[in-house]
Amino acid sequence: MTLTDRLRAHLLALIGDRHPVSSPATLRQAEHYLVGQFQHLGLEVSSHPFDAFGGTYRNVVATLPASSRADRQEGAPPLIIAAHYDTVPGSPGADDNASGLAVILEVAHSLREVSLNREVRFIGFCLEEANLLGSLAYAAHLKAANQEIAGAIVLECVGYARSEEGSQQVPPGIPITVPSVGNFLAIIGNTASTDLTAAVERAAKPHLPVVALVVPGNGELLPDTRRSDHAAFWDYGYPAVMLTDTANFRNPHYHQPTDTLDTLDLSFLERVTGAVAAAVIDLAGTDRMAAR
Repeated sequence: MTLTDRLRAHLLALIGDRHPVSSPATLRQAEHYLVGQFQHLGLEVSSHPFDAFGGTYRNVVATLPASSRADRQEGAPPLIIAAHYDTVPGSPGADDNASGLAVILEVAHSLREVSLNREVRFIGFCLEEANLLGSLAYAAHLKAANQEIAGAIVLECVGYARSEEGSQQVPPGIPITVPSVGNFLAIIGNTASTDLTAAVERAAKPHLPVVALVVPGNGELLPDTRRSDHAAFWDYGYPAVMLTDTANFRNPHYHQPTDTLDTLDLSFLERVTGAVAAAVIDLAGTDRMAAR
């Protein structure tokens, strides 16, 4: 199968209302799909449970270990690549956020035989749409364990692109020039994530147009920059970036019943996959790329 075929297969498996109240069975199906796919790739998979709404929900954590060779960085903190697997009620969530899940699965696929200098954790967060409950629970867990991370790259709506003039809107208060054509990937970091933002931007540029923004503090003055799981890491003092097609500032189907597969640009999604894989290699280190 080609990369496009694999991305499409993931999207077909994941797209559907995935909400804890309106569609709990489909939410569990998405969780099980992620677990199965990561296990098929040979990664170690675990669940990070947390309590919410009178029940228990789970973040899916798949670990790609660092090489066991003696010359690897001793105790190098892990790198996190993440996307959320729940949706708002009534939306099939193709862009938001089956697109991000498909990318992290394919990045894991492309790197599973790469010799890395640090551990990479691929995480599917639950209940992002409920005020980031899953990622807040996970970041709190890291902090309580005094565990450092190299950074978190969070994918939030990465499959919608347009080539028409005027297809891109600008979020209020954004202090940089934003192109009027919606064909770029936005990279959003905060002050504490300046180096991580620059590294991801550098790795992504050969793959597709990018626009990077570093916001002061934890983005409090620009609330549109806090609208995904990266903000949970910011709030706990960890470096993190959000990669996004800018959601409703480009995609008219955001949080709507029309957020379906046929609205996505799979070529753009392929290029996002290449950009994220390149960023992981840059940040985690590698001796060789796998031949496949």
